[in-house]
Amino acid sequence: MGCTAADVADALRAVARVVAEHRAELVRLDREIGDGDHGENLHRGFAAVVSTLDGELPATPGAVLKLAATKLISTVGGAAGPLYGTAFLRAATSVGDAAELDAALVAGALQAALEGVVARGKAVVGDKTMVDALTPAVAAAESAASSGGDVAGVLAAAAGAAEEGAESTVPLVARKGRASYLGERSAGHLDPGARSTALLLRTFAGSAR
Repeated sequence: MGCTAADVADALRAVARVVAEHRAELVRLDREIGDGDHGENLHRGFAAVVSTLDGELPATPGAVLKLAATKLISTVGGAAGPLYGTAFLRAATSVGDAAELDAALVAGALQAALEGVVARGKAVVGDKTMVDALTPAVAAAESAASSGGDVAGVLAAAAGAAEEGAESTVPLVARKGRASYLGERSAGHLDPGARSTALLLRTFAGSAR
């Protein structure tokens, strides 16, 4: 069974709840190597997404993703707004007007999201950014989809790989963003963007189940 527009909206509501629960953690992580606003910014952004969805449910999954992108870009400050907004926008474009999302469309949407983030932020694996979580997540999603996995399986594979990818940022020295100003002192800290990426994918996987 595929994911409908209502399913995607429910997943975004779940994301808003999880971001709210982890807001303090994301603030702390960002305060250690950034400007400390990651948790607050994401909380504000996803709350705005949910508020809009409560007023109108777009007809297709792609339209829901596009609505999320628009709200995130307009309400989330810092680097996260443009990066997450671009990710959702590219994902929306990837799935097009499909009435339901199957495993292949979900894996393709994640690939498109990654390409958008890389194009926007110019980061690569090893730079200590959300790309370190998203890149292995996409590879795992594509592998699960090509092996016949369903949407829940594809997202679960992506989430597990993203969590490992996020953990891999701890020893890295940041080469992008505010954290890069710290140089060697950025090592030993979990990247907040990689952490929030893993949280989002784990929440999506839980919603798909």
